[in-house]
Amino acid sequence: MQREAFIRNIAEARWHELPGHHGGALSKLLVHPDATGSRELDFRISCYAPMAYVARHKHNIQEQIYHVLEGEGLMEIGNTTRVVSKNDFIFLPPGVEHALQNSGTGNLIFLVITSPVSDEGGEPAP
Repeated sequence: MQREAFIRNIAEARWHELPGHHGGALSKLLVHPDATGSRELDFRISCYAPMAYVARHKHNIQEQIYHVLEGEGLMEIGNTTRVVSKNDFIFLPPGVEHALQNSGTGNLIFLVITSPVSDEGGEPAP
């Protein structure tokens, strides 16, 4: 895929329920190798219906940032669970187990930035 600069509207991207995401945990892959040819960044917006969640998991080499735009949820990081809501942001280094569930009554909407785009290759996190 040829890499070019672009401007797109979020409405152009399709919703996906990705592996490990359940109950209406949907994401739009805004900047992703499959959609844009990006090499280092995965940028998406996610919308979780009430009770929707991503199962507990960790990444070997990827770092992630979550930025909550609307709603509220329960974010598990390691052995800690915390309520997250509008304007909260979360940094997840490699090797940290985490999960997120919409615990509110409306949609939980947040951005996710991940780098690198693949969790394959490199050494596992300590």
